[in-house]
Amino acid sequence: MSLRFTTGCSEYSPISGDKTESKMIGADLIAGILKKEGVEYIPAFPHSDIIDSGAKIGIVPLIVRQERHSLHIADGYTRMHGGRKVCCTTVQYGPGSENAVGAVAQCYADNVPVLHMPGGYARADQGIAPNFNGARNMQLVNKWCEMVLQADRIPQMMQNAFAMMKNGRPGPVTLEIPIDIFTEEVDPALLDSYKVQRRSAPHADPADISEMADILLAAKNPVIIAGQGILYAEAWDELVALAELTDTPVISTLNGKSCFPEDHPLSVGCAGGARPDGVNRALERADVYIGLGTSFTTSDYITPFPKANRTFVQLTNWEGDISKDYPIDLGVIGDAKPSIAALVEAVKAKTDGKGVDRPEVIETVAAEKQAFLDKWMPMLTSDEQPISPYRVVWDLMNTVDRSKTVMTHEAGSPRDQTTPFWESIVPHGYMGWGKTTQLGMSLGLMQGAKLAKPDWTCVHVMGDAAIGMTGMDFETAVRLKLGTITIILKNSIMGGYTKHHPNASEKYQIEALGGDYAAMAEAFGGYAETITDPADLIPAYKRAIEKADQGIPVLLQIITKEELRMAKDLPEGVGPHVQV
Repeated sequence: MSLRFTTGCSEYSPISGDKTESKMIGADLIAGILKKEGVEYIPAFPHSDIIDSGAKIGIVPLIVRQERHSLHIADGYTRMHGGRKVCCTTVQYGPGSENAVGAVAQCYADNVPVLHMPGGYARADQGIAPNFNGARNMQLVNKWCEMVLQADRIPQMMQNAFAMMKNGRPGPVTLEIPIDIFTEEVDPALLDSYKVQRRSAPHADPADISEMADILLAAKNPVIIAGQGILYAEAWDELVALAELTDTPVISTLNGKSCFPEDHPLSVGCAGGARPDGVNRALERADVYIGLGTSFTTSDYITPFPKANRTFVQLTNWEGDISKDYPIDLGVIGDAKPSIAALVEAVKAKTDGKGVDRPEVIETVAAEKQAFLDKWMPMLTSDEQPISPYRVVWDLMNTVDRSKTVMTHEAGSPRDQTTPFWESIVPHGYMGWGKTTQLGMSLGLMQGAKLAKPDWTCVHVMGDAAIGMTGMDFETAVRLKLGTITIILKNSIMGGYTKHHPNASEKYQIEALGGDYAAMAEAFGGYAETITDPADLIPAYKRAIEKADQGIPVLLQIITKEELRMAKDLPEGVGPHVQV
């Protein structure tokens, strides 16, 4: 994969375009700081002085077709790097900033550290209705959100922004820049004053770790709930070591899917809005839930946990997570990697290095996993036409090299038809999301993932409604030579909504959607196929992978049936959730 852009380092004045040797303006200072922090890409639309200032020093601008998509790209890029590398997004003041708010909210809901630096109205125009003030209006969907009021404050405020992104609970930060500060001349020495920020990984209190070990060892049927914090901390090896040492089954959260290899004998599966039956059974049996790197958030898109007669233990890096949605018996603050490593050592010390041997656990997990697959295999391998969405997912999973593939779902039915059955085997091999659900987001996530991992297959599954939200940005992938694979489950309706609007559907067919997405993709310069026969799926997937490896984005339009059967049985002891 190679971007079509070239990067040069000749200096030009962003105002006149004339060459200059010494003049520095606010936008140049910002770009210089981004360069120091290792930022390589600026997804943006349509205008911000940061774009040109960044381009002068080799930071690649990625122009999208709609503002929210710039943040979706940055979101996917950041997740694939586990927050170790980030993008900076920028948009035009006023309507551009307004359009981006929803995607910032998605980053906030899913705890993704993205730096958003929108333009703002000039300082003289602040406080005048109806001028949009991003710093004021986006406070509730950011970890930190402020406006620069003086150009010489840029280095200090950007240090604070990067420190907030690199430490503690991940989340987006927004720093709004009034347009007159972009163009204000500044002292070049300000760039030299900037201090690159570092990530700190705090250890949990040893006494808390010892108590966690005692609870785990005393439990009859413990289960580990592993969250996205494992991915950000790169604590997957420590998680595997703990599970194997204590023979404890592991359930991942939706956002944490791929933090534990799902082909491991102790992997139960993902507790998303849909879930394997084994997840329910493990939750029902458990007397102790050990939450590691998870917020224990409740949501319509997350499996609810029974509360009665259970002990809840939670390891998180943010105090606000503790006892937020569940009654936590022991809450521990610490970074997942050193804290789980310490827990492993504590268990060894308390068991003379032997750990716990529970061979029946592995047998039970394997039996329940097989029973679940046996129940769904007729749909996963169905030859019916229109094609079953489950066949689409199953054949795809068994075609790609999952050691170098990242897969993500779309909101709605594609999510619930994918997460219970896609077996991720490497960290970041699946990108789970959905504490809120920006429809169409999967397209940008995979474009960002391809930027981060150009030698990986980056594939997502979406439906008619989702591509209607962001489909124009397929052209962005063509233009940037991002070889992603988009799979459209085309049944020409908004799947599952008829039951919510029976009168409107019967009288006005509000669920019906149209369009030839393969033709659209070809018109944009991508590679596309339309598939109607399930026997053609695997050959089409192989052609798609070959094209994507050449930097050509692919769209496979697969004619599918509306499939309302979902693996949404709930564990005993919890009430039903309304899910769409």
